Amino acid sequence: MAKTVTTIPATKNVFTTAPIASLAKRRVAGYARVSTDSDEQFTSYEAQVDYYTQYIQSHADWSFVKVYTDEGISAVTTRHRDGFNEMVDDALAGRIDLIVTKSVSRFARNTVDSLTTIRKLKDHGVECFFEKENIWTFDGKGELLITIMSSLAQEESRSISENVTWGHRKRMADGKVSIAYSSFLGYDRGEDGGLVINPQEAETVRLIYRSFMDGMTPIGICHMLEKKGILTPMKKKRWSESTVLSILTNEKYKGDALLQKTFTVDFLTKKHKVNEGEVPQFYVEGNHDAIIPPSEFDKVQAELARRKSIGRGYSGGSIFASRLICGDCGGFYGQKVWHSNDPYRKVIWRCNRKYGKGEKCGTPTLTEEAIKALFLKAYNLLMADRESIAEDCRVMADLLGDTAALDEKIDTTQKEIDEVVALNNAHIRTYAATGADKAAFEQKAAEYDARFRKAESRLAKLKADRDEHLARSRMIEGFIDEMLNAPLVLTEWQDQLWNTLVQKAVISADGTVAFTFKGEKTITVRVE
Repeated sequence: MAKTVTTIPATKNVFTTAPIASLAKRRVAGYARVSTDSDEQFTSYEAQVDYYTQYIQSHADWSFVKVYTDEGISAVTTRHRDGFNEMVDDALAGRIDLIVTKSVSRFARNTVDSLTTIRKLKDHGVECFFEKENIWTFDGKGELLITIMSSLAQEESRSISENVTWGHRKRMADGKVSIAYSSFLGYDRGEDGGLVINPQEAETVRLIYRSFMDGMTPIGICHMLEKKGILTPMKKKRWSESTVLSILTNEKYKGDALLQKTFTVDFLTKKHKVNEGEVPQFYVEGNHDAIIPPSEFDKVQAELARRKSIGRGYSGGSIFASRLICGDCGGFYGQKVWHSNDPYRKVIWRCNRKYGKGEKCGTPTLTEEAIKALFLKAYNLLMADRESIAEDCRVMADLLGDTAALDEKIDTTQKEIDEVVALNNAHIRTYAATGADKAAFEQKAAEYDARFRKAESRLAKLKADRDEHLARSRMIEGFIDEMLNAPLVLTEWQDQLWNTLVQKAVISADGTVAFTFKGEKTITVRVE
């Protein structure tokens, strides 16, 4: 008996499950994107929107939904593309059957993002059409072609990113400074594109520096600025500690510019990282007019380093905070008030452990008047021999500023690190090629890792030592300038001289107070 075969035609779309014979129109959306905000590209943007509106409406079997757009946004990642993400959400919600766009590169230059999105849309019965490549994602060859085209687009994006990065670094190497003026306090963009001082904002910058050197903490400065109604660089009312610290440490306020403080780690994610020596930096001296004199800027950096070494012990509540030290225990003197609610009220300073648990310190209690009188005595003794002291300080500053020996050790250690990395990489390649004993491989890899970590730790210590030496050198140089320009004889207390000249005062149980000035010169006087 002869067999017969009857073909039963398909009645539903394999992806949408909609009846094939259905006369319902496909709901179609367009997607347009341009990556820059130039006039030329803006025209292209408008043209794309108009084109896809008319293109979709010209098909009788299509129903126009809308054209989703992203203007001035990179296609490397879909994370921050609001128009794109809205389109995908609408498609997954069943509002779109077909998405039309110019090309794969318009859709995404990231292969993973492109394929992930297309597969997600396909699972929900939504097709994509890439006009330039003539690719339909429901076509059997669609995914292969998209993979190839997305990979090419991703490589193109990498090449563009490298070219842009090279251009930025070339401008940096040429000393060309570029900043975000809209969020930078104190400067405006000049006619030539350079930095021009904004007088009003510059006064705010000077106030921040002056307040810091008067003993205020960054948090205290924030509160002060808010009370005065002064806006942040972003024109906000609320100041943050990080904003104040960034102003206090930005070399641009002394007329210089350090370029490439950060760099892009991955062109796909656009992740930025603080430059810790991975890529070159460029320091431009005298690039523009300074708001803060370089000597004052260096004093602030030295004071920041001093407070950092103190840690949380610094309160900033008084000009004497964290500068009076007990000679017995090494702890700080703290401020106390006697008779706070009667006419005999007196502010005194004593060791914070004087009446604590355990052995009590024998160092004396001092009034603010006594501290000020002792400082005047030490100051006048210092100034009586200031020329000789200045010469000694210059010698010390030069010695500290000569970091040639440390630089040599840093270079040697860096070469050691590079060598260990190269050996480890060669070890990995050998293992991958030969399939040697796994235990032996892991043991050798652990040895390389231990050597690397040890050398890396040593390198960090050497760099910290170099930075400390340079900071001390700058502090001493600042002290010399301050001392030589200060009054030869002081008869009345001045907050500024205390803040700019004194590093610490150690109070001993025998009634002596050793004032260590920022030039690392110590003058000892006795409590009367």
